[in-house]
Amino acid sequence: MASWIQRQNNSHQAQLAATAVLSGAAVAGAIFGFQKFRRRERVKRLKDSIPEINEQHHAVSLNEFGAASAGPGWSKEDERGAVLARRAQEGDYDEELILEQLARNRVFLKDEGLTKLRSAFIIVVGCGGVGSHAVASLARSGVSKIRLIDFDQVTLSSLNRHALATLADVGTPKVHCIRRRMQQIVPWVRFDCRNELFGGSVADDLLAPWSLDDADKGQKPVYVLDCIDNIQSKVELLHYCHTHSIPVISSMGAGCKSDPTRVMITDISVSSDDRLSRSTRRRLKLLGVTTGIPVVFSTEKPGPGKATLLPLAEEEFTKGQVDELSVLPDFRSRILPVLGTLPAVFGYTLANHVICDVSGYPTEYSMGGKGKDKLYDSIHTNLLVSLERLARSEIGSQPLGLKVPMTRDDVIYLIDEIWRGKSVVTGLPSRLSLTLWERPANGFRPDPEWEKQGQVVIPFKPEDLVCMTKEEATRHEKEVLLGGKKHEELYSPDVLEKVKERRREMEYYEQFR
Repeated sequence: MASWIQRQNNSHQAQLAATAVLSGAAVAGAIFGFQKFRRRERVKRLKDSIPEINEQHHAVSLNEFGAASAGPGWSKEDERGAVLARRAQEGDYDEELILEQLARNRVFLKDEGLTKLRSAFIIVVGCGGVGSHAVASLARSGVSKIRLIDFDQVTLSSLNRHALATLADVGTPKVHCIRRRMQQIVPWVRFDCRNELFGGSVADDLLAPWSLDDADKGQKPVYVLDCIDNIQSKVELLHYCHTHSIPVISSMGAGCKSDPTRVMITDISVSSDDRLSRSTRRRLKLLGVTTGIPVVFSTEKPGPGKATLLPLAEEEFTKGQVDELSVLPDFRSRILPVLGTLPAVFGYTLANHVICDVSGYPTEYSMGGKGKDKLYDSIHTNLLVSLERLARSEIGSQPLGLKVPMTRDDVIYLIDEIWRGKSVVTGLPSRLSLTLWERPANGFRPDPEWEKQGQVVIPFKPEDLVCMTKEEATRHEKEVLLGGKKHEELYSPDVLEKVKERRREMEYYEQFR
């Protein structure tokens, strides 16, 4: 063994190999040492570039999502707004000035309605495009206590639809951005900012009563606005509010929508043409919630040339499950096309509903003529079929050429404006039909005076018609119009009174038609 080692030491090739190894090690050591030195110098320069913490440079803590809990240095206007807000919330603000600022709302809602609104505590969950416009409208209208809940920060792409954010707000939490801007407009309004992600596990805390101190038991929220675009959080919020009897209204998807005339309010059970609404409805149904939640949604349908959710590139699928590409669990991993105006329409519609409901202002919503062309054509046709059936039972033969003395626009007016898209009997909004409320004085024979003009018509006026479901109309036709029963035998006093009220309403509207 010793002789072998001796031979290797005397080998010229072995000496060259050893020299190469030692040289490589020396070069590697030099390179690594130089890199370490450079890193140390860069860290030193970076630390030296960080300014001292003083009045111009503030230090803030990051939240659990790595976002700053407060924005960058405030402008002079922000600082003045904050000082004014503190003084106003401590009572150093003239009540007459507040009432003057709310004068238009005051004459609209009256003193009683405005008082209700000013004493309300409202929670807005989601402070992006929809939520920011809703908050701005609520605060400007008089709501004095608003809790803002959102985990996200303002980004450059937020500025096409956010109501209050500016370039200076990019990178700051949305809840603080809204508070900073609104306190310059309505300094007496108190904002409770929660820079947190809503979820079922924290619902008790985030939706808890407003409490100013430990001795205060707090005020429960009179309304919650759901402006969340994450399906899981949305379902958890709506389910919590429904099971805890907290009034809530939900915004469905504004993405890929462009027609503001198709935006409406209805119960979640009958919302349509909206994927977010459909998914929310299905998940809530599994939790036992099928109705009782008003939603703002659009009936606009997708079509050629319209915006759609862009497909993921093929290489993205190779990175793993699509839902794993999101920043947070269950959040979408693709940018949703949004026209900046539609989130504002959704937000103001939400706020309008809450303002009217809280203040006690009367509102009744209808699906209206928005995207319901087939519905109104069907109702118009069914009315003709009903009249033909009634006339045949009276004259014993088919009245050839019978015409309905109403246009399709008259049908839309009755269903939309007068009967609010619901049956007068049960309030159901589906399978609607118009039928005569009373038997005409001359029965169901075609009018002889019209026949002289070559027209086959059973004369009646719009106020003679009522809205029912098809099944209710068939029963009404059989038992009242043909059977001779009195309305009191078939319908409750509430239904009879509603029919009288709507007929009086029609008489009033006729002067404007």
